[in-house]
Amino acid sequence: MKTTRQSPTQLGRWAEELAYAHLCEKGLQGVERNYRCSQGEVDLVMQQGDILVFVEVRYRARQCYGSGLESVDISKQRRLIAIADEYLYTHREARDYRCRFDVVAISGSQRHPQLNWVVDAFRGE
Repeated sequence: MKTTRQSPTQLGRWAEELAYAHLCEKGLQGVERNYRCSQGEVDLVMQQGDILVFVEVRYRARQCYGSGLESVDISKQRRLIAIADEYLYTHREARDYRCRFDVVAISGSQRHPQLNWVVDAFRGE
C-alpha cells in the first residue's frame, strides 16, 4: 500500500485544526484563524473570558532539530508581539481585552499526536 506524503502546508493546517479543536474543548472561543498583517501571521486568535489569546501552533514529527516549543525563539516572540500590536490597532473593539501569548506544540505522528499547550508562554510587555 502506497502512502501519500503531506506537504508542510497540509501538515500545518492539520496541526492548527487539532490545536483549535483542543482549545475550544477547553473553553476558548475562536476569533480569527491565520490573521495576517504587515508584521506577519499568527495562527489563531482566541478569546478566554476577558483575555484575547494569540496562539502560535508548532508541529514537529521528530524533535531532532528541537521541539516545537523551542522553535518559538525570541525573534519569533517579538514578531508575534508586533502582530498583536497591529491587531489591536486595527481592531478597536479588542483594545478592552487583556492579551496573552500561548503556544501549542504538537509532536509525534498524526495517528498519535502529543499536544502541549503552554499558557502565557511569554510576556508581551
